[in-house]
Formats: sequence, structure tokens, C-alpha cells
Amino acid sequence: MAAEAIDWGAAVRAGQRLAPAGPDVSPEQARAVVTDLQQFSAKAELLVRDTTGLGHGLPVELAQIVDRPRWIEATAQGMAELTAPLAAKLADRLGSARTTKAAAGAQLGLVLSFLSSRVLGQYDPLGRSDADAADESAPGRLLLVAPNIIKAERELSADPVDFRMWVCLHESTHRLQFTAVPWLRDHFRELVAQFGATADTDPGELLGRLVRAVTGRRNPAGSRSWIETIQSPEQLAVFDQLMALMTLLEGHAEHVMDAVGPAVIPSVEQIRESFTIRRQRGRGPFDRILRALLGMDMKLAQYIKGGAFVNAVVEQVGMDTFNAIWSSPDTLPSRTETTDPQAWIRRVIG
Repeated sequence: MAAEAIDWGAAVRAGQRLAPAGPDVSPEQARAVVTDLQQFSAKAELLVRDTTGLGHGLPVELAQIVDRPRWIEATAQGMAELTAPLAAKLADRLGSARTTKAAAGAQLGLVLSFLSSRVLGQYDPLGRSDADAADESAPGRLLLVAPNIIKAERELSADPVDFRMWVCLHESTHRLQFTAVPWLRDHFRELVAQFGATADTDPGELLGRLVRAVTGRRNPAGSRSWIETIQSPEQLAVFDQLMALMTLLEGHAEHVMDAVGPAVIPSVEQIRESFTIRRQRGRGPFDRILRALLGMDMKLAQYIKGGAFVNAVVEQVGMDTFNAIWSSPDTLPSRTETTDPQAWIRRVIG
């Protein structure tokens, strides 16, 4: 077994201990939201298939409806598998001290507890349900966090049926992207592995980059986030590919939601407007600092840039031609092309 730099069990225990309690929900309300989310996630995927032209004939897997503790456990499992190459490098650097691993796990648990009350849903391309635990070819899993969906719909005063369908449309699009494009999961895994393999784990060099980022002595481009300024040039090249892929996936989901939403969600405009404000608003200094450290502002930018990219390409060439983007890793947009749709069209479509 490869060495690990993080005690993942400690991360799960800390995250679950620190996770805030969910909203008050009666047994009847709990059963209703589980039923809605399972039905809506299946219906949403069929609608997404009709809109995108992807995935017809594939089986529709049931979404897993989870609470915050179960989301923390599932996310830690996925992170452990995804970050194994980098964790092994860090373990070699840091040694095998149990206290060091436990401390790293506890710190990660704090992050997981923070995120556990904010994530509405996610598709985990590498995750497997309990029934598929031994099947590495299993198609991943869609997790929908019921207490967070209830909390958000109450805060936004949204129609519960409409809001739950809206969430399912977005997350089911991500599931379809990975299940309908056979090579995408392995490509994503390979990029993450490359990112870990090129990481500079020398504490002195990493600290130097961090100091330069904090004090403003950044790279000449001046437009990179602090997360990028502490990366090595080799790692940054891989990071650009990851960012381009994530921007495409988020933008594609935004485009699909806009295309499908008005026909099946009467209050979609109100939900989108309210949720956009919610995304942009921090709740306090700690919240804003942690959002910045986790790159959540970059995530918001991915929705905006990616949506603009997909909208522009589909408007010009149509969805069927746009789907050439899923042909191979070479037809994915570069990070530069995500802000220059015409460059991607010239290169791939001609």
C-alpha cells in the first residue's frame, strides 16, 4: 500500500464532528425530499440527453441522497483516491509520523465541515456506491445533499419542486458528461495525477512562493490567483488544462440549465437570480477568507466564463457540431480558448 500523508479517517471524524446541524425537517418532509430528488435526477438526465444529444440508450443510475456526514465520508473517499500520487510524495517528505498525518487529517476535516453545509450536489466520477465498491468500471455516483437543498430553498424562498429540479438539472448534466464521454473520466484522473506528480513538495520553495504571493510579488502576467502563484511552472501547465476542463464542464451545465429550465421549471428566472446573488455573497470574514483559500471565487468564474464560451459556440455552430468537443482530449478547449470561442472553432471545426 502506498504511503499516505493524510489520515483520512481522522479527516472524516473531524469533519463530521464539526459539521453544523442541518435544518429542522419532519420525517414526512425528509421522505418527500428524498423521493423528489431521486425522481427528478432521473427525469433531469433524460431531458439533458434530449437537449445535448449525448448518452441516449445509457442506463439512468439512481442518485444517492445523502446528509452532511455521509457527504463528508464520500468526499474524503474520492479525495483519497484522486490525490494518492501527491499524498505519496508528501509522505516521503514528511515521514511516517502518525501525529503529522492525524494533524493533516484534522485540518482537512475542518475544510470538509465547512463545505458540507454549502454543497448542494456533486457528481463524483471516481466514486462508487456500496453495491459497486469492488467494480472499478462503475460509472461514478451522483450525490445530492438533502439538508443543504432544503436550507437553500428556504433561504431563497424558492418553490421546493422547482428548486429541486433546478439542482438536479445541473448535477445530472455533470453525470452525463462523464458517462456519455467514455474517455473523460480517465483523462480527468490522469490530469490530477500529473498535477500531483509535478508538485514541488520542498517546504522552503513552497513557502517562498507563498510569501511572494501574499506580498504581491507575483508573476509578470499579474492575472493569476494566489493558488496559481505558488505552483511550479510544470504544475501550472497542468493546472491550466484542469481549469480549462472544469470551465467547460461548468459552462456546459449552465448552458443546459438555461436551455431546459424554462420549459420545466416555471420559476427558473427567480431561482437563477436569487442563487447568483447567494453565490457571490460571503457571510462573514471567516467565510470570505476560506472561500478565497479554497478557490471558490475561481469556481464562480468558471460558471461565467464557461457559460459564455458554450453559449457562443452553440449559437454559431449548433449543438450537434459543438459536440465535436467531446471527441478526444485534443478537441477540448485550452484555457485561452475558453475566453476566445472563435479560436476553438477555427482550430477544431475549421
